[in-house]
Amino acid sequence: MNKEVGASREVRVLAATGMLGTGFSEASFNRALEWNPDVIGCDAGSTDPGPYYLGAGVPMSSREAVKRDLRIMIKGGLAKGIPVLVGSAGTAGGAPHVEWTVDIVKEIAAEEGLHFRLAEIQSEISGEKLIEYFRKGKMKPLHPAPAIDESSLRRITRAVAAMGPEPYIKALEEGAQVVIAGRSSDTAIYAAVPIMKRLNHGPTWHAAKILECGAGSVEQRLYPDCMMAWIGEDHFRVEPPNPEMKCTPVSVVSHTLYENADPFRLAEPSGVLDTSRATYHQDGERGVIVRASEFHHSPTYTVKVEGVQLAGYGQIAMGEIRDPVVIRQLDDFLNDAKNRIMEKVKTSLNLDRDSYRLHFRVLGDPRPSQGRKESEAYGVGVVIEVLAETREKAAGIMAIAWHTALHHPVKEWSGLVSQIAFPYSPPNADRGAVYQFCLNHVIEPDDPLELFPITMTDL
Repeated sequence: MNKEVGASREVRVLAATGMLGTGFSEASFNRALEWNPDVIGCDAGSTDPGPYYLGAGVPMSSREAVKRDLRIMIKGGLAKGIPVLVGSAGTAGGAPHVEWTVDIVKEIAAEEGLHFRLAEIQSEISGEKLIEYFRKGKMKPLHPAPAIDESSLRRITRAVAAMGPEPYIKALEEGAQVVIAGRSSDTAIYAAVPIMKRLNHGPTWHAAKILECGAGSVEQRLYPDCMMAWIGEDHFRVEPPNPEMKCTPVSVVSHTLYENADPFRLAEPSGVLDTSRATYHQDGERGVIVRASEFHHSPTYTVKVEGVQLAGYGQIAMGEIRDPVVIRQLDDFLNDAKNRIMEKVKTSLNLDRDSYRLHFRVLGDPRPSQGRKESEAYGVGVVIEVLAETREKAAGIMAIAWHTALHHPVKEWSGLVSQIAFPYSPPNADRGAVYQFCLNHVIEPDDPLELFPITMTDL
């Protein structure tokens, strides 16, 4: 799998795209295959869309889109003997997400007549297992983290642990040609093979950070696409296979800062990537070489855990207000409408104010822009949000809320008024179950593999 260049070693890593199911150019992918990568990786998950997908156990991307990307990756990898690694399967990486993705892989294998060894790595962790770590003092909060106890851990709907590179390495050592893994550190997907080949962890982890979003580290990403890295002992080089995109020192260093509070210290399960001395140099028209990245190993191995719990059932209604008289007193209007709604909810549904949540979210600036008269038409969006214990209660509250807000008076107007324009019928939409994150913690396992069971299947 290594490439020997003189006395130096090099591992070539291809990121198919920033997130499985968002697509990539097949021409870019095929061009990258001509550069002979040692591994093809792809992140398939994110917390960007919030806690819903972990709680509900469903993917964000469509089955068709994920199947398209996987088909190209698996066929290309098998044709050239390149392993394919997918992490954070099915958006959230829980058991149903991994199983959903594995089912797609098996379907592709059957349709294409492909035979290979498949590794399935689970990352879901039960409430009882969390309690076990909690009792041993091996579950530590990150900042900011909610207070937890055994009772709150039992209320968790679903939790996952974000694996490091070790489970991927174990699967590859056991002969896996395709790996579908649960929740994962994004960078671990790309660091696994270089670490397996004993490359310097500094350039390895830094290159993995640049690869995690596919073509996200180019100067101007035209669309989701591939990225390639050549990782050596004391440096790495990145270049997009798409000739219409290019990396620059600024674009690469800016991606080092992406999703990080500290631009120079990036935490990983086994330690901290230190980029404070890193240098970035243009190499050719579209590539960048990075040197002097360092990795400081921690004496304690940590695994981040993500957990969600059911918050209730939600309803939303979206509308627009254009009346300048109402907009001029918008805060007072909405506060008064909210109080009136809650009075009606108590009278009609016998629900106390503290048994549900009602919120108005204003979109846009209610102040007239410079040079525009108040009498000229302009508007603000208003989103009415309801969260209640059951779907039925949420729907009942919302029916009162949008109708009351629609006709709520202001003193300047007499008679029956309509203050909000609703663009959809019905005005309200059922959000269904609403989840909230309830963990921001790390676990200190005795073994990096103990939370991540691996199942091998020969297809």
